Amino acid sequence: MGRLVRKELDGIPLVGFSVAGEETVIAAPEHSVCFDVGRSPREIIPIDNVCLSHGHMDHAAGIAYYFSQRNFIGNAPGRVIVHRGLAQAIQSLMAVWADIEGHHSPGTVLGVEPLEDVPIRRGLLVRPFQTNHNAESLGFSLIETRTKLKPEYHGLSGPEIVALKKNGVAIENDLEIPRLTYTGDTALGRFLNHDFVRNSHAVLIECTFFDREHRERARAGRHLHVDDLPEVISAIPEGLISIIHVTRRTDLRVAKRALDKVVPKADRDRVGLFMERLPRRSGQPVQSTSETPQPVEQSRE
Repeated sequence: MGRLVRKELDGIPLVGFSVAGEETVIAAPEHSVCFDVGRSPREIIPIDNVCLSHGHMDHAAGIAYYFSQRNFIGNAPGRVIVHRGLAQAIQSLMAVWADIEGHHSPGTVLGVEPLEDVPIRRGLLVRPFQTNHNAESLGFSLIETRTKLKPEYHGLSGPEIVALKKNGVAIENDLEIPRLTYTGDTALGRFLNHDFVRNSHAVLIECTFFDREHRERARAGRHLHVDDLPEVISAIPEGLISIIHVTRRTDLRVAKRALDKVVPKADRDRVGLFMERLPRRSGQPVQSTSETPQPVEQSRE
């Protein structure tokens, strides 16, 4: 029970699992959005939108199963949002699975370019952005959209506002609220300059390497090293930061001690590890207990 971790960031309930080289899948069920698909655990099958950060197997292996299971249980076809450069390859993958299974699993593969907004529902969109992992890697920001009456029209009566609208007067400003950002795998990059990333209320960001001798390995694989986190924290001055994609070789207690060394004391309360489970309370089921992945000799990043 309880393989997936349940967390809440900025009031958004999340469920997921992220261990580098094994599986990364993090869902926001109330918004029907999932970031990466991992091996497609059953908890994400009802979710309508999968935002795929890149094509590496630990992030993308479950795509065909996701589409197939939705069809099997009678759900409407799901949608995978992915870099335009990967869309055709995923469609080809689904065609091969149709040949293997003897039937086609319906689903939409939506190829997008960086900064091409994708509506999720009224008042909510996903904005993809280029990350620094490979040519076709994307991060995604979940953004609420609202309209707000311009200050100069405050105090007007309802009929006065209606009259202005009829006369074509723009009386409202569009307002964006970046609630949650997911980077997928990435090294430091220009994506940290985007206002919607910098001002995101919560950020799920990878940090794959914690050992000092692995700094060059992080650079070579275009991943973050713990020593990069001060720059990330500086770029995201107020939002919650939840770290994903830690390798199984890194005991989470070791990772926490490393964070204590590099994260400024003033920011420590807003930086945490996604895979660190909350302590069990009396009467709670086993999946809420503290759990630390045990180190192994090697792990695929």
